[in-house]
Amino acid sequence: MTKPIVAIVGRPNVGKSTFVNRLIGTRNSIVDDLPGVTRDRIYFDVEWQNKIFTVIDTGGIIPGDEDEIMLSIFDQAKIACEEAEKIIFLVDGKEGVNPIDYDIANILRQSGKKVYLAVNKLDNPESLMMISDFYSLAIGEPVGISALHGSGGVGDLLDLVTEDFERDIEQENDETIKIAIVGRPNAGKSSIVNALLNENRVIVSDVSGTTRDSIDSSITYKDREFIIVDTAGIRKKSKVDWGVEKFAVDRAIRSIKDCDVALLVIDAVQGISDQDKKIASIITEAGKGIIIAINKWDLIEDKKSNTINQYNKKLANEIPFLEYAPKIYISAVTKQRLNTIFTEAENVYTECTKRISTGLLNKVIKEAYMLNPPASSKGKRLKIMYVTQTGVKPPHIVIFANNTDLMKDHYKRYIENKLREAFGFFGTPVKLSVRERSDKDKK
Repeated sequence: MTKPIVAIVGRPNVGKSTFVNRLIGTRNSIVDDLPGVTRDRIYFDVEWQNKIFTVIDTGGIIPGDEDEIMLSIFDQAKIACEEAEKIIFLVDGKEGVNPIDYDIANILRQSGKKVYLAVNKLDNPESLMMISDFYSLAIGEPVGISALHGSGGVGDLLDLVTEDFERDIEQENDETIKIAIVGRPNAGKSSIVNALLNENRVIVSDVSGTTRDSIDSSITYKDREFIIVDTAGIRKKSKVDWGVEKFAVDRAIRSIKDCDVALLVIDAVQGISDQDKKIASIITEAGKGIIIAINKWDLIEDKKSNTINQYNKKLANEIPFLEYAPKIYISAVTKQRLNTIFTEAENVYTECTKRISTGLLNKVIKEAYMLNPPASSKGKRLKIMYVTQTGVKPPHIVIFANNTDLMKDHYKRYIENKLREAFGFFGTPVKLSVRERSDKDKK
């Protein structure tokens, strides 16, 4: 299920990023008194009362300001409002109503979206007297909050915003697998979707950027339901035209974060590009299962018995961090091997959700440690006390050790390789965390 989106807008320095940091519990948004610090839209997931939604932190907007940067920020905020189901309009309760607030209120009323007016910086009981002034904005009943201290009506505001959001109940038995078709422009993503669906569900064109939004289509294959998500081609950031195209690319990246398995489509004729590698990194950083689909295989001439093996070696050299990902050679035009997308996606999803017993994990890691103990550092040697799996999608393995600093990156890679040798984990990243635990804690 797609998470609801809530945009947070307001003029500069009313505390938007501070409010976002309060919601997500970290300092992920940059907070500064300099206007225009937040320029792009920034997305964060928030959980409130078992309801998960996405907030968009936007830059401070000043309608009518002709400065190039301010115009860009204003356009970003407008796109955020178009994308969001609900809007939180943040104003400064300490300063009072500002003429710019009236301009923003007029724009928000025309958006047709549900708008919640949050009066920020009400850090003491005396400041609550200011709240009545904001009724003049005609947005609705203002809710007084203190983003800095978390006091006031932050909870009341979130209750109002999320009252019709569904609770996030993890459904272990949900058999639907969501596959995001991703890649750079003109790799053949939409053609693949149309071929899978046996209909022209999405527009196919040689003009890059034809797909502007992520499109979901449901399909059943061998009694298993899949959701196919066609996304916009992801180009290099420097080559993305600001506006509609950037919005489409952002949605494509969000589709990766929302999917179960990402199908990275590579043009067999053009070969592997730096952008393909970047997209692969986005998928692995999001912890998603991945299949590499080499499309347009019908256009490769003079194919021999070892052509696929040679291409596999090329992929291993170009994208070594995806050696664990299955590779399929397909053609959207001839429909060659297209059904392997579903079988591989099902296999990868199984690996993403695989759970290994604690006893078996510890046995494998103990044997790996004895086979290749880590070198000592300054007279100290890494000791692994205990290993357990704490999550799936991707599999999350936690290693308790005597000293986290002694777990070097190369040894973590060694441990991951041993885990893959023992348990597969084909097509899925493996998240390894190291936590410190002394011999006393073990008792």
